[in-house]
Order: sequence, then structure tokens, then C-alpha cells
Amino acid sequence: MDQERDERAAAPGFPRRAAVFGASGGIGKALCEGLAHGGCEIVYAGSRVGEEPSGGPYRPFAFDLTREDTIKDAADAMKDEPPEWVIVASGVLKLSDGTGPERSYRHVEAASMAEVFALNTIGPALVAKHCLRLMPRKERFVFAALSARVGSISDNGIGGWHAYRASKAALNMLLKNYAIEMGRTHESGVVVGLHPGTVDTSLSQPFQKNLPEGQLTAPGDSAGKLLRVLAGLGPEDSGKVFDYAGKPVPA
Repeated sequence: MDQERDERAAAPGFPRRAAVFGASGGIGKALCEGLAHGGCEIVYAGSRVGEEPSGGPYRPFAFDLTREDTIKDAADAMKDEPPEWVIVASGVLKLSDGTGPERSYRHVEAASMAEVFALNTIGPALVAKHCLRLMPRKERFVFAALSARVGSISDNGIGGWHAYRASKAALNMLLKNYAIEMGRTHESGVVVGLHPGTVDTSLSQPFQKNLPEGQLTAPGDSAGKLLRVLAGLGPEDSGKVFDYAGKPVPA
């Protein structure tokens, strides 16, 4: 068994066990594939249905970001072989009914904004609530959530997209809070946000028409870059947001 593990040793900086919440999305699926290709022995792959990907190192599980009980159940099921990395790869820009993103304050609606916050901010916060307790105290771990450059307050020069921007800014603040709290007891931990760029997924599809040539990135390319970024981060980076090139995103 030890020899088998040596042969399957993860790539430098990669974990042996990882969990991806949002494994059915474009980036989430690519992250799972990248982790498996990098040598992860166990990749917990979470989606609403909880069936794919499967086989090999994958262990699919079902969860719903709007139901804390499903997140708790998922974390509890991992406790015997806990992940060293947890990545929240889910989020929403445009709601299923076509609402958003708002271009003016006149378009802000309470129910729509609440739904965006539930998926982009509160859901990842609940994943952190139940997964951070699984992290080792003395060894390096990573907790990461997909954020966005438009969540930066200081880098906001055009406004608009109110609920989405605000939900990502709030997520970034929570990640900073968690980084501070975990740093008191887990000195080797890393808690960060990730900006994946403009990726060719269903989230960005309605907004791809006027993109400059070369700005749209394939999910596999973005995921590979994000994983390399995570592999290179240390405790001194905890609490920050990084883009796919490893550059910090302004707060």
C-alpha cells in the first residue's frame, strides 16, 4: 500500500485528498479533473445530483448551497478521510429566471438580491463553517472559493452589477475573517478567494459577445492555472484574493 501511494504521489504542492463543491459546473468539473490528473487519491465531487464525476479517485456527493443540512452531511461524510483542500466552485451571475445582473440601482429587487447572496456568499460561508473544522492544525491546508475581480471595491470604476459585485465583495470579507480566525490555531492554513478570469461557461455565455479576442478562457485552462496558484500559496497569502495568474486582486 505504501509503495502504491508513493507511485501515486500528488504533484508538488497538490493534496492527496480534495473536495470540490460545484463539480458539475464548467470550472468545477475541470478542477476535479485537474486534481485527479495531479495525483489526488480522493476527489470529493459535489453537485446537486451527486452522481458525476465518478470512478477512479472521484467520490461524488450531493449538496445544495441553500440547505445547510446537506452541506453538514457532506462534511460529516468526509471526516474519516478529510480533504486537505476544499474549493467552492459554484456561483451565480444571472438567475435561472433571467434576472440580472442589474445595470442600474433602479433594477435592484430584494428577492433577486437575496438569492444572489444566498448562492454567492452565504452558501460558501456555510461550506466553510462545516469544512474548516476538518482541517489539520499542524499541516498545510487550503480553503478557496471562486470570487471575481468585480468584487474589488477599490478596482470598481464602472459600477453596475450590484448584487453580483456586492455578493463577491461580501464573500471576500468573509474569507478574510476566516483567514484571521483560522490563523490563530492553524498556522499553516491558507484561506483565499480566486478570480478565474472570463471562462467559457454558462455563467459568462450571455456576456461573451463583445469580449476582446483572447480574453475568453477554456475551463480546463483556467482550472489548471488556479490549481497551480493554490499549490504555490503559503500562510502569508491567507485572506487575499488571487487571479488565475497568481496576482493579488485589490480589496
